[in-house]
Amino acid sequence: MGGRMSKCANCRKEFTKLRMTMKVCGAACGEIYGRKVALDKAEKAKRAEAKRDRIETRERKEKLKTKNDYIKETQTVFNAYIRFRDKDKPCICCGLPLASSSIGGLFDCGHYRSVGSAPHLRFDERNAHGQRKQCNRWGAGRAVDYRIGLIERIGLLAVEQLEADKTPRHYTKEDLIGLKACFREKLKDLKNGG
Repeated sequence: MGGRMSKCANCRKEFTKLRMTMKVCGAACGEIYGRKVALDKAEKAKRAEAKRDRIETRERKEKLKTKNDYIKETQTVFNAYIRFRDKDKPCICCGLPLASSSIGGLFDCGHYRSVGSAPHLRFDERNAHGQRKQCNRWGAGRAVDYRIGLIERIGLLAVEQLEADKTPRHYTKEDLIGLKACFREKLKDLKNGG
């Protein structure tokens, strides 16, 4: 009974298989192939161990995060969303065009009511708009101009509601994780043309 022709897993030469499990043509190739398989298994185990370590480290870091860490992460995603949303609009204060070619470079996500004075409005989309860095950081007296631009965009009633909003919002860790996911999804939708 003749065996089936097959290629050696080591040298790639054709040989006749005597058993279905044969993968190499002879003892020399078998020894080399066996070492290769053992090295591959060891490498695979090493990669799996490294992956487990990374997952454990990520989980430990996640457990060590404070509420402020979650606020910072959510604020970063929120700011990116606002900058992308407003990239083709003029600056809310001065009306000059925002340099859309360098998002995060030449303009900020500026808040009408500052995060320091109204932290409960830090994630309110009506309170944040694309603003040139000069107007946001060095233009502390631009609040009047911001208000004028805001009235043009969202209307006087919405601005007055924003100014009157004193409702405290005590975000939990879960709230912040949800907000971050929500703004990340909104940003993704905007980038995909939605």
